[in-house]
Amino acid sequence: MEVLSQLQKDTRVPVRISDIDVEGVREVDDKLVILARQLKCPILTNDYNLNRVAELQGVAVLNVNELANAVKFRPLARRNLRGGYYPGGQGDRPGVGYLDDGTMVVVEDGRDRVNSKTTVVVTKVLQTAAGRMIFARIDGRSEN
Repeated sequence: MEVLSQLQKDTRVPVRISDIDVEGVREVDDKLVILARQLKCPILTNDYNLNRVAELQGVAVLNVNELANAVKFRPLARRNLRGGYYPGGQGDRPGVGYLDDGTMVVVEDGRDRVNSKTTVVVTKVLQTAAGRMIFARIDGRSEN
């Protein structure tokens, strides 16, 4: 409600509140999709399931998570990152760490660096609607 109030105060964003109901439909997601189709407007959401349902029914969707991911820090391949790691992941001996923004970093052979900080070289970045994962290897040039 607070966000809605802020949007209403912003003269650059037209906000219209409606009490239109969709007869015979009980589920909120279904109502939103039907109303969006009738009003010819997109749905703004961070709900992955609503996003998929709307897309499948031909309704435009603005996904807040995708927008947030689009403006996040994007490490380039071979860029050095620092972070603390703990055992996890699949494979031989990976370590898993997190950047300050919550992005997961899976470090090849990083298990021996548990509870320490080390410099890694990014080898792959995987971007999904649910978030970003970074795959890296330990930078052999620096021992910390």
